[in-house]
Amino acid sequence: MENLAMLWGIIGPGVAGALFGAGWWFWVDAVVCSAVKVSFIHYLPGIFASVSALMFNCVSKDDLGNDYYSSYGDDDNEWRAKLWLFVAYVVSFVCLAASVGLLVQDALTDKGPSVWTGVAGVLQCVFVLISGLTYWTCHSSED
Repeated sequence: MENLAMLWGIIGPGVAGALFGAGWWFWVDAVVCSAVKVSFIHYLPGIFASVSALMFNCVSKDDLGNDYYSSYGDDDNEWRAKLWLFVAYVVSFVCLAASVGLLVQDALTDKGPSVWTGVAGVLQCVFVLISGLTYWTCHSSED
């Protein structure tokens, strides 16, 4: 089990980077191949998903403590870290919901970007958020 954790610590950042790059590649492909100009609002879910992935990677697993289901206790840093993680997850799920909303909007209207732009926005958010979680699981406090 220790070897598996060491292997994940070695290849995990590469996997996370590949997922992040793939997410942004989907989005760039959709914008470049779009027949109409893509409005800036379509860019926002991916930008904020990247910011939220950065937000939850700013929290070390050691800052959370060992008792995940307890009240916040006396340690100010522990509850601040948990609050920061909560806000990061809220931002990430709002980004995912916004990208799905833009996909529905693109599918229902003929004037805006194509459905592929909406699908690429959803894929971008999913891949970016999975890459952030992947990196968070593979790095340790010693790194």
